[in-house]
Amino acid sequence: MSDHDLSENRPRHVDRKALYTDLEARIDYLQRFLDFNADDVAALVRGAKYVKALAPTIVDKVYAKLLEADITARVFRTRNTAVEEEPDDYPTIDSPTVQRRRQFLRWYMTKLCSDPTKPEFWRYLNQVGRMHYGKERLHSLNVEYIHIGACLGFIQDIVLEAVLTFEKLSLPFRLALVRALGKVIWIQNDLFARWRLRDGEEFTEEIEASHKQQENGAQVTPKPSSTHLRADCCVKTATASSTSSSSYASVFSEASSVETAPSPPTISTPNPSSRSSGCPFSQMPIQSFETKVWSSAWNSQSAGPTGTPR
Repeated sequence: MSDHDLSENRPRHVDRKALYTDLEARIDYLQRFLDFNADDVAALVRGAKYVKALAPTIVDKVYAKLLEADITARVFRTRNTAVEEEPDDYPTIDSPTVQRRRQFLRWYMTKLCSDPTKPEFWRYLNQVGRMHYGKERLHSLNVEYIHIGACLGFIQDIVLEAVLTFEKLSLPFRLALVRALGKVIWIQNDLFARWRLRDGEEFTEEIEASHKQQENGAQVTPKPSSTHLRADCCVKTATASSTSSSSYASVFSEASSVETAPSPPTISTPNPSSRSSGCPFSQMPIQSFETKVWSSAWNSQSAGPTGTPR
């Protein structure tokens, strides 16, 4: 076998050190692994108004949940779930500290509705992960990962139920939107875990230096890359009970008029040869929503042993 044949069979290289020291490389790896592509971007852009309409409901449910257990409720007093001292009094939903955090979650939901092709989108998600690790010099906040992971799962459950049971949206669009949101939530999950796991701890000094560089707004010279987000990912199916379809109808009615079969927004795509940066966040083509998995499944069922239709 020739060297050329060996190179064709070799898997794509991933630089381990870059995964820990370079946020762009980490996001690129996660996007590729999750097949976060142009269809997902189109779904997020089109679905932004529905997610914004859902935000107040998510905020109410999340903070009611956080106040159910003492270990998550007292963090509004102690700012640290590892501190087990009892506060003088536990906060309520109307407490000023809870109200301030509720406002933060509203801002966060608004940010999720911004443009995911911009580096700032992912840098913000990374900063959210860092600020819950007690790394900030002022007003340090330390929320242990078990609570963060549970909260993200709780948020994802609310979003999945709300979107999948909102029958005024076409099913292909509902599936596209929950898939896209699910991928973003899982990348956010990683950007929480990144600050707590000991994986890559040998690069700690370089990680901190890279973060301070971004924090200070330093210009980073883009690295050449052939990165692009593919639009050939199959859409996985999802089902939801129609019994609760009316639960979120009033929430979504706050959004602007609903289209039965939404079409993706028209965004011009620059010529790839004119790109000056290999940034994985930018210049992504917007394509239509497709449920390719259904067509391939039916084709395989209807095909005979030789691949010909039965």
